[in-house]
Amino acid sequence: MKKLKKYIFPLLVAGIACVPLTGCTDYLDKAPESELSAEEAFKNFKNFQGFVEELYFCVPNFTTCYWNNSFNWGDDEIIGINETYMMGAKVDNGDFWGWQAQHDGWACGFMDINNFDTGRYADVSWHPTLWKGSWYGIRKANLGLANLDLLTEATKEQKDMIKGQLLFFRGFFHFQLMQYFGGLPYIDEVLGSGKLTLPRLKYQECADKVAEDLRAAADLLPINWDTTSTGAPTRGNNDLRINKIMALGYLGKNLLWAGSPLMNYASDNGRSYNADFCKRAAEAFGELLSLVESGQTQYALVDFKDYKELFLTHAKGGLMPGSTEAIYRNPSPDWNRSNWGQTNDYGSKKITTAGTCYQPTANYVNYYGMANGLPLDDPYSGFDKQHPWKGRDPRFYHDIRFDGCKLELGGNKQADPVRYAPLYTGGALRSPSEGSRTGYLNYKFVRDDFNQWDNQGAGNWGANNHMLIPYMRLADIYLMYAEAACNATGAPAGKSSNCSLSALDAVNVIRDRAGVEHVNAKFTGNLDSFMSELRRERAVELAFEAHRFNDLRRWLLIDKYPYTIKTSQEFTRVGDLTGIEADSSKGVNIKDPSENEVIGFHEEVILTRNFTEKHYWLPLKIDDTSMYVEFGQNPGW
Repeated sequence: MKKLKKYIFPLLVAGIACVPLTGCTDYLDKAPESELSAEEAFKNFKNFQGFVEELYFCVPNFTTCYWNNSFNWGDDEIIGINETYMMGAKVDNGDFWGWQAQHDGWACGFMDINNFDTGRYADVSWHPTLWKGSWYGIRKANLGLANLDLLTEATKEQKDMIKGQLLFFRGFFHFQLMQYFGGLPYIDEVLGSGKLTLPRLKYQECADKVAEDLRAAADLLPINWDTTSTGAPTRGNNDLRINKIMALGYLGKNLLWAGSPLMNYASDNGRSYNADFCKRAAEAFGELLSLVESGQTQYALVDFKDYKELFLTHAKGGLMPGSTEAIYRNPSPDWNRSNWGQTNDYGSKKITTAGTCYQPTANYVNYYGMANGLPLDDPYSGFDKQHPWKGRDPRFYHDIRFDGCKLELGGNKQADPVRYAPLYTGGALRSPSEGSRTGYLNYKFVRDDFNQWDNQGAGNWGANNHMLIPYMRLADIYLMYAEAACNATGAPAGKSSNCSLSALDAVNVIRDRAGVEHVNAKFTGNLDSFMSELRRERAVELAFEAHRFNDLRRWLLIDKYPYTIKTSQEFTRVGDLTGIEADSSKGVNIKDPSENEVIGFHEEVILTRNFTEKHYWLPLKIDDTSMYVEFGQNPGW
């Protein structure tokens, strides 16, 4: 009799830190053993769902997959000058081999590490990797699909939900690999031990197969498990389970990526957008947004005052971030890994004693325009180099710390040299090895009291900090819809057939949430002008969330100036820093640091990336490309 390993993987849920949503037997009604027959493993929903659960843990937690994880590889971030072993530094040097474990890939833990494990035991967030986890997940999904006929003790709803999850993960894992490596064999059956001959498909051919799986998954899955009889036993704890909205979101994303210039070029169809794929993407996103806008889903944009909780929760018992806006998050039970790892890396070693320092590049900070909606370089924006932080997009003040910002809240005298962010040229926080190389710090995911004096950050178990960046959130859907709709129709006023929003409307929805004025009319007259603002909007709204590298690649911009440079801002303070909160006995008023005046404000290039067309894709593993001739290496590698 065919035997299978028994997998028991109850999902963790938002709102419960490190607590399984049910007991170990909830999804497996047989006493624990090392093996089960196929007939037992797949006979009913509880057993089959126990098999499916492991697929959730094949997805790497890119935020905290390793002790310290580099995941922003575009023009958005630069790493401390001594951290040359991190993947971001390797990418800067053109070393795309660095994602692989045999090339020191441990410093890019979510892509590939040697000790792969899907987290069957305590350390769930440590071991899954994109390369190994995706191929493992594809095989497991195919194994489940091949055994669906054994699911005899189940309702139609239960059968649909099992099949929908399996189809979702098969498409999802293929897409995750494709976006980094291009077209691959699409494996839709359980492979035997015979000779491998499956060819690499062109990107769009592969994307069509992904779309078929994700469309079928969307049609089988409910919007919300809580509204189903199958989900009733775990009602209130089903947030992370794959649903119709997740499937529609990835269906649209897969199709938009297939329609993007790089993927169109890889399929021999030119270097522009593919209107047909964009139209199909817009329809998928339009279906999703119509459900959201009509109140039929559990998803909504969070208020801007709660923006931080998209990525970080504090003193809430390890509650998973994301609120109502996060669409796809992978299980993240080990919340304290972010507390000890990522959350202490966004200040500087002089503030948090961090092991690694990640800073926003000045060229990227320039994308944060003005509150009036105009980019900095527009002659009517009102940007003033003597007051370069005044009147900016509200997301600038949320995400970025600049010269004069208060970085320590408790008034500890030992913090005096760095309390008010001395980020001017020559300032105490401008050390290339211990501070900021660029004149800015990233505070999108952390708080101002995450430092060694206020002690609310790394190492403070009582703070219960949980940092997690979602794979997909609703704001991203609005922006992807806008991109798909305008490139499908050739106009900013373009829309899908199933959504009332135009491309322009969708961008303005996101600006409204942030309190930024709408896209100016000067950018709405033609597609090229609108796309320049849409790309800028995407850069700001999704900053540092692991999107930029793939965006620049799919737009065929990663090897083009100015996207190949990383810069710093250099300037001198004028007079006393009016943002300083001095001793009250001295009678000094507290003022907004954005009012501070500087002179000599200019930009300097601190790094240039010498990329060519080979950097459009990551290199595949040599061992894998040596297996058989049809599985060839990416161009240039």
